[in-house]
Amino acid sequence: MRLWSLHPRYLDPKGLVALWREGLLAQAVLAGRTRGYRHHPQVARFARSPEPRGQIAAYLRTVRSEAVRRGNRFDGRKIGRSGSAGPLEVTKGQLDYEWAHLAKKLRVRAPAWLDGLKGVKGPEANPIFRVVPGGVADWEVAIARPAAKAGKPRGSRVGARRRLPLGDS
Repeated sequence: MRLWSLHPRYLDPKGLVALWREGLLAQAVLAGRTRGYRHHPQVARFARSPEPRGQIAAYLRTVRSEAVRRGNRFDGRKIGRSGSAGPLEVTKGQLDYEWAHLAKKLRVRAPAWLDGLKGVKGPEANPIFRVVPGGVADWEVAIARPAAKAGKPRGSRVGARRRLPLGDS
């Protein structure tokens, strides 16, 4: 699961659809409608906020707005009715990390889309985030840390994420 801190305008069509679906899954998790992914770091950063359901609803509204701008028909009725919430913080280091991560994915999945992003000097965050100084988020580092020290079989990872049927965004 990847709930990008980046503005959804940077995502290619496949990535935008995957983000919508994964955002809806996160919304279900935060509403207690599913047992999976409750402790996933991407969901936990919303869960730790004062208004988790409002935050994910605001996040999904931004994703939907971008989709509609592109001519997609994402069903806004699927977004929770939670009210507005203040911004969440995201570090500049996290935003830069996600920008590099997205570029790596697009090199394989949509090189022409990546070519269209070459003029972007510094990516913007999804409007629900306020960018603050700092490095890569601790939860991001924990996902990527090898599990060899934890006695896991070679090739597994701490906090390894199950593959979603929703696709990899």
